[in-house]
Amino acid sequence: QDPSAVGSSGLAWLLISYGYVLYYASNLISEGSDLLLLIPSLAGLVGGVVLPLLGAVPDGAIMLFSGLGDVEKAQETLSVGVGALAGSTIMLLTVPWALCIYHGRVDFSGPDETPNYKGTPKLKDSGGNWDSTGVALTPEIHHGAKMMMITTLPYFMIQIPAFFLTGDRETVSAGEHYWAMGGFIVCMLFFVIYMATQVKMSNDTAHKLRRMAVIKESLKKGACSLSGALAGQVNHIEDEQIKRRNSGSALNESSSFIDETHETPSKEVTDLLKGILGEAFRGYDQDGNGTLEKKEFSLFLTDFHESVTPDQLDSVFAQFDRDGNNTIDYNEFICACYVIIKEAGHESEHHDNPIEQSIRSIGDLASPVAGNIFHNDEGSEEEEEEVPEDLTSLSPEEQQRAIKRRAFSMLFVGTALVLLFSDPMVDVLSEVAERIGVPAFYVSFILAPLASNASEVIASQYYAAKKTRKTITVALTALEGAASMNNTFCLSIFMALIYFRGLAWQYSAETISIILVQFGMGAWALRGKMSTKTGFIVLSLFPLSVMFVALLEYLGMD
Repeated sequence: QDPSAVGSSGLAWLLISYGYVLYYASNLISEGSDLLLLIPSLAGLVGGVVLPLLGAVPDGAIMLFSGLGDVEKAQETLSVGVGALAGSTIMLLTVPWALCIYHGRVDFSGPDETPNYKGTPKLKDSGGNWDSTGVALTPEIHHGAKMMMITTLPYFMIQIPAFFLTGDRETVSAGEHYWAMGGFIVCMLFFVIYMATQVKMSNDTAHKLRRMAVIKESLKKGACSLSGALAGQVNHIEDEQIKRRNSGSALNESSSFIDETHETPSKEVTDLLKGILGEAFRGYDQDGNGTLEKKEFSLFLTDFHESVTPDQLDSVFAQFDRDGNNTIDYNEFICACYVIIKEAGHESEHHDNPIEQSIRSIGDLASPVAGNIFHNDEGSEEEEEEVPEDLTSLSPEEQQRAIKRRAFSMLFVGTALVLLFSDPMVDVLSEVAERIGVPAFYVSFILAPLASNASEVIASQYYAAKKTRKTITVALTALEGAASMNNTFCLSIFMALIYFRGLAWQYSAETISIILVQFGMGAWALRGKMSTKTGFIVLSLFPLSVMFVALLEYLGMD
């Protein structure tokens, strides 16, 4: 529907409707990408390429459609795309960043006032001195900050000639023509380098932690069974260890030792299982004595949708209850889970066995422990949606195939919705700006990120609230990565529009604001820590950047 043909209430309805569809689509893309992290063979590619690329699709689509259509009209609507670019970049580096500092803050301690992540509690006074609480800024965050600042180079390439060009659209566009092509090439070069760097770093702490978080969430919601979520991960690690062992590159590495009897996991597998199941062990240790009785272990397996017969349970439990006291400790629990995960594939052809089906049906009476063990320390009031257990009754291999189908379906639908509704959203934002008498840039700057970047904001807060050095790293590097994607993938769209469509880059004030915020945040992120007080200053940069653009335009800058 043509936005210019509706009244104010109709326009508001279109804005809300299109905004919600784009928000829903971006969530589908995010959730579909996360599901692919459960597929070990794709995890590195997904974490390094698919997640950052598809995360930029909603913003990129708005920017692309803002420059299509009649050239003269496209020159006007291009400001909507620039507003989306500036709003997305600046918003992600300020609002969610500040909220991450606030939710992830811990007390500073010691003579150097370093963040104390080992304290109990980590935050003694939630309303305390803002100078004495904050977060650690790790080397991974420093790397992300450097990458973000380096990738701003194309802004300088198009903006420097833009300072000296005046006249109508055709004159300015002609002067910027080859600069835009150069900027496009540099954008794509940086984009490829960034993707390659992310793939290379796919096994670093931040990427591993994100994969663990996705697995935990899938287990908590019952979206797949214990073996369905972990069998592929374990097998992938062991296959890689065998390759390294056969190549002679890891003969002396204890982590590459693989027990052919499948009774003892290697160190790397043990670290994976402990990272995911450590909270589960504490959750099912009902009396808190550091061990699990057989009934507690049985409840754990039932809640995590493992079809283990009573005889199998007795056998596995006896195998690791080496002192015969009818309990297993934490390390024995990890080994027992490893055995069950490894044997699940061999038993999968019997998953229609009536005895196993009767055990699986006990899941309807399972305790609420499984839904609570992966919550953060501060608890959660969020109501869990009911997830169909259509995957948990399948074998691990079948679950992996079903996860792939579901993930690609979500990615396809999400991307299709973005492509269908970005163009009308651009028209709606332009019409809103015209009716309220405000330049389209400001309307898009405020409203576009609410629809296209909501998933990044929510995800960053989820990780930050865990209050660990690793999780704050995941949260903040994701925000830096989103800014780098805007500097490469999204900005390349503008460079292409200027070169191929003959549009003019006349956004000096907006460009200066984007660059200043990125370099300011980059300089802050290169420090060793960030206090809560600094976090509130970061938050203020979002409204201040809008006012700064308005001031520069008032002073005569385009």
